[in-house]
Amino acid sequence: MHPDVDSILISEEQIKKRIQELAVKLDKEYEGKRPLMVSILKGSVMFYADLLRAMSIPVEMDFMAISSYGAGAKSSGEVKLIKDLDRKIEGRDVVIVEDIIDSGYTLSYLKRMLYSRKPASVKICALLDKYARRVVPIEADFKGFDIEDEFVIGYGLDYAERYRNLPYIGILKRSVYEK
Repeated sequence: MHPDVDSILISEEQIKKRIQELAVKLDKEYEGKRPLMVSILKGSVMFYADLLRAMSIPVEMDFMAISSYGAGAKSSGEVKLIKDLDRKIEGRDVVIVEDIIDSGYTLSYLKRMLYSRKPASVKICALLDKYARRVVPIEADFKGFDIEDEFVIGYGLDYAERYRNLPYIGILKRSVYEK
């Protein structure tokens, strides 16, 4: 375990098992279709890659970068589009793949923006849901784990661009971010 991690919240094995279960659900939901799977950079990359490899239906990939955090530990509430999609989504089934739903600002903004482009559907697949921090009402259509209000890192999640490469999801020691 990394010395900055207080405890492991979700093990590598638990993540792998849940991703397999989510892949089965997505395969069933989009059977006979070719959904556009959109990774929200950077946090969802690990989850996105593992999820898409676990799926058996044909999918297309794209990426967006959106931020409401900056370098802090809490959402600023201001959403900033950093990288947009490379393709048109009109008439397409779109699945937003996100690492964590926290305040809801980012995903609410993103969903509204994508719907303005007239897709057939927009659904959210989130690895983690931290409902206690929700400010904007939004729910995942496909969800990995519900978690308590802890600052989590690993498996793509970061603090100041660190810890993304940890193979598990851990609780960051308060001493690291409350300086």
